[in-house]
Amino acid sequence: MSESKGLTDLDKARFARVGGAGELNVMRIDVGYTEHLQGTLDPPSSKNYTTRYLLAAALAEGQSLVRRPARSDDADALVRCLRDLGAVIEESDDDDGARCLRVTGFGRTPKPCRVLNPGNAGAVARFLMGTAALLPEVRFETDYADSLGRRPHSEVLDALEQLGATTESAEDGRFPLTIRGGNLRGGLVRLSGARSSQFLTSILFLAPLIGEDVEIEITDRLVSKPLVATSLEVLAKAGIQVDATDDLMHFKIAAGQSYHPAEYSVNGDYPSAAALLSAAVATGGEVTVRRLFEDSQGERAVIELLQRMGVQLLYDGSQVAVHGHGGLRGVEFDGDAATDMVLVMLPLAAMATGESRFHGIGNLRLKECDRISVPVRELGRLGVDCEEKEDEIIVRGCPSGYEGGIEIGTHDDHRVAQMLTIMGLRCRQGLVLNEAETVAKSYPDFYDDLTQLGAQIGERP
Repeated sequence: MSESKGLTDLDKARFARVGGAGELNVMRIDVGYTEHLQGTLDPPSSKNYTTRYLLAAALAEGQSLVRRPARSDDADALVRCLRDLGAVIEESDDDDGARCLRVTGFGRTPKPCRVLNPGNAGAVARFLMGTAALLPEVRFETDYADSLGRRPHSEVLDALEQLGATTESAEDGRFPLTIRGGNLRGGLVRLSGARSSQFLTSILFLAPLIGEDVEIEITDRLVSKPLVATSLEVLAKAGIQVDATDDLMHFKIAAGQSYHPAEYSVNGDYPSAAALLSAAVATGGEVTVRRLFEDSQGERAVIELLQRMGVQLLYDGSQVAVHGHGGLRGVEFDGDAATDMVLVMLPLAAMATGESRFHGIGNLRLKECDRISVPVRELGRLGVDCEEKEDEIIVRGCPSGYEGGIEIGTHDDHRVAQMLTIMGLRCRQGLVLNEAETVAKSYPDFYDDLTQLGAQIGERP
């Protein structure tokens, strides 16, 4: 590996967007073999809670407070778009020095906005499609034609049309797309949840503002149900009552409701914590990750999964501490409820004895990249014995490890970047990671935090 400089004092301007929504500066890093990680730190705040709290605050009339919001490209994209729609969002610190966002919402009357550009934030785009239907016409565009531009949105567009909007889009609801609303009606909405739960969340947030009762029926199956539970939790905190069946397949939202201004506090992000914990386990480290509470994040499953793989850990309801292992073993894991942690578990499967199978993850093909084909291909380049099926990844581990010593790309996907970084920590010759800046989408300080724990990571000139 070539000589490189540490990332601890990395200029965060490297992660800044050009003009708020342009391309990231290209960044290459060396990830070197790391013997042992050790230390204690806080993970980023939850991206999923942050986006939902901010949307609920914008849909209220009056001022709300969001404490400890996530710092990420997705959160920045939502703030930018909500400001375009008329929300006043100001940053400050609370009495404890924690970052806060004060949001003065626009309620059911967003400001007319001709174009919204959510960058590469798919969830943000889909959530805002419902809000955009309150306006006569909004066009959605993206600078990421090869990522967000390839993702489908036809389910949410079809649902909006059932509520009285009209839409135009490329095939399967792809960008660019236009929504014409402003004169919506209630009634029954039939919606597919087989590809993403984000379509349902978009309609759930819109429904209370339509002025007529709305009923939502999931027509097939619903993936990522814990994220729907998160949406319902946030809606309840904002004063919105949703009657949902226990299986989350049928919902009723009564007319006459409005969002209330509220104060929200964002918990730590389990998907980001899973990446830290995986890196700690891969290196046989002793690491404690704080601010991990018992909430509805599906990626809480990382605790039980690591235990099944043979990891020694303690969880007290507020933090997770890993204390090494006596050898990892392969597992079978249904990733449907915890898709955002699947990729960072693959390096551990690659180092375990026996076969691991991650199934129920078909919707990973519709993320920033195909998160089934791409990981299998790139891990294969490192010598990992793995294969893909339609909705699963199979990994046959090799506890003796891997040689590495190659240059590899992230496909502009933050989860792929995290996965490959963890692999690089245990490759005997490390690896060079291209487009490394993409981690900023969910975890801008990922490399700095790993370096703080002792990881051998450096930036290439």
